[in-house]
Amino acid sequence: MQHIEAVIDQFKMQEVRSALENMGIEDFMESTIKCHQKGQVMRFRGATFMADIVEKIKLEIIAADDSVTRIVEAICAIARTGRKEDCRISIHPYLEVN
Repeated sequence: MQHIEAVIDQFKMQEVRSALENMGIEDFMESTIKCHQKGQVMRFRGATFMADIVEKIKLEIIAADDSVTRIVEAICAIARTGRKEDCRISIHPYLEVN
């Protein structure tokens, strides 16, 4: 068993959720997090400021070893847009404690 953590853009979440459901994965945890990253220069009423805190979605999935590759490829195909901060995925061994 593997523990997959993916941090994706909140606007891509619905597409990722649909892809996971099509693969038969209906049980996963999602939470909203705030990330610090290179900000975007924004203008509001003539003032210029830097927005460096962005809301993202963190997905956590427990999956069998043979399906991890398919899950990661599906998430990457949808959530990656070319910028390195758009989709981050980490995979850890899942240890069950009885």
